[in-house]
Amino acid sequence: MSQAELTAPGLQVHKTTFAVLFAVSFCHLLNDMMQALLPAIYPTLKTAFHLNFAQIGLVTLTFQLTASLLQPVVGFYADRRPMPYSLAIGMIFTLVGLVVLSVAQSYGVLIVAAALVGLGSSTFHPESSRVARMASGGRHGLAQSLFQVGGNIGSALGPLTAAVVVLRWGQKSIAWYSLLALLAIFVLWNVGVWYKTHGLTRMKTAERHQEGVGDLPPRTIAFAIAILLVLIFSKYIYLSSITSYYTFYLIRTFHLSIENAQLHLFAFLAAVAAGTLLGGPLGDRFGRKYVIWFSILGALPFTLLLPHANLFWTGILSVAIGMVISSAFAAIVVYGQELLPGKVGLVAGLFFGFSFGMGGIGAAVLGKVADMTDIGFVYLICSFLPLLGLFAAFLPNIETERMRTRKV
Repeated sequence: MSQAELTAPGLQVHKTTFAVLFAVSFCHLLNDMMQALLPAIYPTLKTAFHLNFAQIGLVTLTFQLTASLLQPVVGFYADRRPMPYSLAIGMIFTLVGLVVLSVAQSYGVLIVAAALVGLGSSTFHPESSRVARMASGGRHGLAQSLFQVGGNIGSALGPLTAAVVVLRWGQKSIAWYSLLALLAIFVLWNVGVWYKTHGLTRMKTAERHQEGVGDLPPRTIAFAIAILLVLIFSKYIYLSSITSYYTFYLIRTFHLSIENAQLHLFAFLAAVAAGTLLGGPLGDRFGRKYVIWFSILGALPFTLLLPHANLFWTGILSVAIGMVISSAFAAIVVYGQELLPGKVGLVAGLFFGFSFGMGGIGAAVLGKVADMTDIGFVYLICSFLPLLGLFAAFLPNIETERMRTRKV
């Protein structure tokens, strides 16, 4: 992006505030690393609590639903009455959930712990996405990617730290992660101060200069939002099959140890982080619709091959899938925010919440399928999900002439 473009009217009213972007990205890392502990220790919990796959899926469903249902509500409310310090308050729920998880002695308490961690997430994501847009300086795709990649890195580190800490010292060691929650609360409180003193002014100024989407009728906008939700459905159902059951698939199919299986999961999640980091800037440069189309449909050849591959190629294919399929989400969020100007929190809450909800429903349904058939069959049926990427062709082209004619 050239300097002339960065200073064009309506594009960048303020400079990009990287300190704030890195702060919310870092807290996203901590938040999602703590959340990733839960699926990472599923093999341990399965043995300790004598759970079947359906019960594991129910734990994921509980977490994902509490993490998703409130997100659009939080975003909708914050668009009208901003809540600068809600980020820090939401993290308190995560802290309490981790403590409860560390001392859980029954399946019911495990469910409660999952719900508390999910409640923290439901507040964190829509408001942090608003902060990222406030600090973007007009580079919305870059800002969303930087924010989201923190979460992806945290999701990748969760299984890795679980392999080192929880598997070695047991369930009670999860309580040590509450120190990370305290650190996040401190950082987010300071982000809330910036939000209140600078961010709100930036958001109001940007909204006055924001370019609309032309003369698209409400029906077309609603249709486009529906397509985006279909694409999120395909992406997160597939991702749920990996994050919840990939370790079981590797252990059962290739007889790996739990530690080695979690290292493969870490490689996949690291690839997801890399793809997320690339997706937003590519959307800024080439147009979000094309990034969305490539990301979902482009994963299809790799997903179709995965159920038939040996261990070596399973690792290679999973990394390719993670990198390609993850590049869409930042572009999807920003595209939706451009469809609905002035509703940044609502769009972020809707898309983050829907993605969490689909992940939870997918985990529960796929767990039941795995119990009834075989874990390998789950990956066979999920391999066709990226075909839904064809629907991206029906998205309206809302890219401005400035973006289409952008110079290098």
